[in-house]
Formats: sequence, structure tokens, C-alpha cells
Amino acid sequence: MVSPDRLIYMDNAATTPTRPEVVRAMMPYFTQSFANPSGIYELAQQSAAAVDMARRSVARTIGCRISELVFTSGGTESDNAALKGVALALRNVGSHVITTSIEHHAVLHACHQLEQFGFDVTYLPVDEFGLVDPRDVAAAITERTTLVSVMLANNEIGSIQPLPEISAAVAREAAKIGRKIHLHTDAVQAVGSIPVNVRDLGVDLLSLSAHKFGGPKGIGALYVRRGTPFEPLIMGGGQEREKRSGTENVPAIVGLGEAIRLADEERDAATQHLLRLRDRVTRGIERRIEGVKINGHPSRRLPNNVNVSFHQVEGEPILLGLDFAGICASSGSACSTASLEPSHVLTAIGLPADLAQGSLRITLGRDNTHEEVDYLLDTLAGLVARLRAMPSLSSV
Repeated sequence: MVSPDRLIYMDNAATTPTRPEVVRAMMPYFTQSFANPSGIYELAQQSAAAVDMARRSVARTIGCRISELVFTSGGTESDNAALKGVALALRNVGSHVITTSIEHHAVLHACHQLEQFGFDVTYLPVDEFGLVDPRDVAAAITERTTLVSVMLANNEIGSIQPLPEISAAVAREAAKIGRKIHLHTDAVQAVGSIPVNVRDLGVDLLSLSAHKFGGPKGIGALYVRRGTPFEPLIMGGGQEREKRSGTENVPAIVGLGEAIRLADEERDAATQHLLRLRDRVTRGIERRIEGVKINGHPSRRLPNNVNVSFHQVEGEPILLGLDFAGICASSGSACSTASLEPSHVLTAIGLPADLAQGSLRITLGRDNTHEEVDYLLDTLAGLVARLRAMPSLSSV
């Protein structure tokens, strides 16, 4: 039995703890090999060699050339750089961008800003499982389209998009137009969790972030296929092959390289462990709690993701009750200063607002146990029952 005073962390889609091996790898680059890697002396070259080694580790994992990787401050910057970098570089060729209605806000808000710059953006719908139809992508392409952005795995419901099929559809339409249409994917939730290879996916740009797979916060990478037109957002000293200026964050880059190496080596065993835990959570919720709906694709989903909606219960009191019991999870709803708005992802897959507001996202990690899952199920079943038994404000 899990002790109720023990913290149980089940919000790994938000962030993961930095692994001790990663911290150990980073430490020398804070105090010993601390020099700016742009220097020519030996101490600086130690830093430069560490950056090169990390770049090789990332390139090996996602199947790209080391020259095609740009280190960034994280997934948000990578997404912004990909969309604005390509769109602005090709603004004299076309001004149409295609994305989906369930992207992370780093993509959606970047698209909104592009619209302010005079670009047209098409936001494609998804089906009840959160998947976009490659035929819809093809149908949306016009002679003015320069960029398509479709996330690989959704951060809320875990559904995995058919990227190879989407890539093939984009290529067919591009051939009709007679020029390249570039494809970007936000793979922040996917890298470190499922196999990700840029050649197999057929993408030209890919975003990733270290803190989603045991690395430090504040560091990510953007894959940019060789020959892809790209207008850098950050100008300065010309670092990262003039695609992202600024002195390299050497300790964080080292952490990214070590974290992605460990995640890649351990992925198969971790996936089997997470699948067992995920299925235990899903079956337990469906068996013990009435009036629930599991969101996302039933099988084409991340191995650690459970997103469930509860009838007649809002997500916020569920989260508070779980937190009181020592369990960290998140809701399918997003809080604003004025009101509790339903998740744009859940409304996009067809959930009514009241059901979308009664959602819970459980994202498991490599350190979670079967005992912790059983404690979660016991706690959740009792919590939902108590909340449903409470009189609603409208009846008071």
C-alpha cells in the first residue's frame, strides 16, 4: 500500500524530473569546462567538443545529419522558429500555412501572429480520436501554400498522427504545383517516448524539448532539413550555423544529449512498463467509475497517456482532491484569469463543454509503480463519488 504522505507524480507530459545521470553529466560544464565554446583555446574547445557530442547524440536518435540540428531554448522556441522561419523565408513565394485545430499553443499562437503579418492560415479539423485525415491536408493545399505543420503526438490526449501518410499527401500536391511544400511536426511529446526518425516521417522540420524525457528545462532542438529556406528569428553572433545566435547553453545542451541517449537506449523496456501501467489505469477507471469517457485514439496513442472525462464532475475539484491525496496530475481544462475554459483539444474532438471541463490527464513516468496506480484508482473512485454526491451550486 502506498503511503498517503508520499508524493506520486503522474504529470509527465508537463515535465519530467531531470535524471541523476543527466545532472552528473552537466555539472562539470558549470564550474570546470565553463568556457564559451566559440573560443579557440583549449578550455573553450572542451565546451565545443561537449556541444558536438550532444549534437551527435540527438542526430543519431532522430536520424538526421548533425549539421541539420539547431539548439534552442525549448519546444516553444523550436515551434516558433520553424513556422516563422520558413513562412518568412518564403513570403515572396506564397503566404498560406496549414495546421490543425489541436496543436500546442506554441504553434497556434505563432500561426495567429503570422496572420497578423498578412499570412493566411488554415486550421484543419480532426476526428473524434484527434486524428487529421491526410486527404483533408491535401485538399487544403493551394498554389500559395508553403508550409504544413502537424504535431506528431498530442500533448493532451496522446493521439499519434499518421505523419508518413500526411507527408506523402503533401508531396503529391507539391508535385502538382511544381515546387516544394515544407512539412513541420511538433514532436515534443513524442521524442523519448516512441521511435522518431525524420526520414521515416518525411518531415522537413521537427521540434523537441529535453525536459519531456528526463533532461533539463530550457533546452530543446529544431531539426531543419538541409536546403530548407529558413529566416532566423534571433540574430547576433551567428552561432548554430547562423540559424540561432546566442552563446550556447553548454550544460543544458550536454543534458539534452545525455537524456536523449538514455531515453533511446531504454525506450523498449520503458514502453512495456508504461503500457502495463496505462492499461491498468484505463481498465481500473472504466471498471470502478460510471459515466466516464476515455479520450484519444484507443491504440494509436502515447504509451503513458490517459485522458478521461467524467460526467457531472469538473476537472478542477478532481485535481485539488488528488493533490490533497499527494497525487500530481493535470486537467483537460485550462484556467484563465476570468473563467475555466474547456480545452481546445477536447472541444475539437467533439466533446461538449461540460464534459470537456470534467477531464483529467494522467501521464505516467518510468518511476511509477503498480502500487501507485492502485492508490490513484482508490483515491479517484472515492473522490468522484463524493463530488457527484455534493449539491450543485445551481441547486443551492
